[in-house]
Amino acid sequence: MNEVIKTLTNHRSIRSYTNEPVTDEQLDAIIQAVQAAPSSINGQQVTVICVKDPAKKKKIAELVGNQLWVDQAPVFLLFCADFYRAKIAAELNGEELVITDSIESVIVGASDVGIAMGNAIAAAESMGLGIVPIGGARRNPQELIELLDIPEYVFPVAGLVVGHPADPSALKPRLPREAVYHQEKYNRDLRGLIEQYDEQMSKYMSERTGGQETRNWSQTVSAFYKQIYYPKVRPMLDRQGFKYE
Repeated sequence: MNEVIKTLTNHRSIRSYTNEPVTDEQLDAIIQAVQAAPSSINGQQVTVICVKDPAKKKKIAELVGNQLWVDQAPVFLLFCADFYRAKIAAELNGEELVITDSIESVIVGASDVGIAMGNAIAAAESMGLGIVPIGGARRNPQELIELLDIPEYVFPVAGLVVGHPADPSALKPRLPREAVYHQEKYNRDLRGLIEQYDEQMSKYMSERTGGQETRNWSQTVSAFYKQIYYPKVRPMLDRQGFKYE
């Protein structure tokens, strides 16, 4: 196993950070990795907004659901799907930007962000930094847009906390390989694999919390997905110029 694969498979989310700063060189390396990521049509539909200002980070921590590690860590990176540059490209060539009239633009932008964030995570962890992705960037997206002066045709997808770990955290078990990796066709017979994983996750949570919590994977997922837990996303996309035909 090479060092890249070791870094990828050793990932864990960090929610406790020291006061040690992330250097400019480390941030530059992370952004280089982001820009090297593949993107649809080489459109490079990703923008990263770096926030270090303590007051802004404190406000962002509140907006994303009172996630204290956003305030604690030295760097918060907001990953956005960006068609504002595509709008400028269209104007330069006397064309009309139409892609944002389709749900395809949302899928393309979010996919590009996911790939780019994966690069950022790998780059940061390869340098010994800790990270945790922040889906809560979609909790109050309009307030985040206003705070960071984000223009039309751009929307926040997720944040990334970056810093030096104060606590290395535990490596969380993943679904059985057979539940994720399918050969030739989709294997629908997953109930037994999920029940097996639920037992593993329940034991993990019990050990991690000293027996105070035993929730498993299916309980967690069910609790989240019984509702639209970030209902402000749709109206935010409307305001940012995205349609759904």
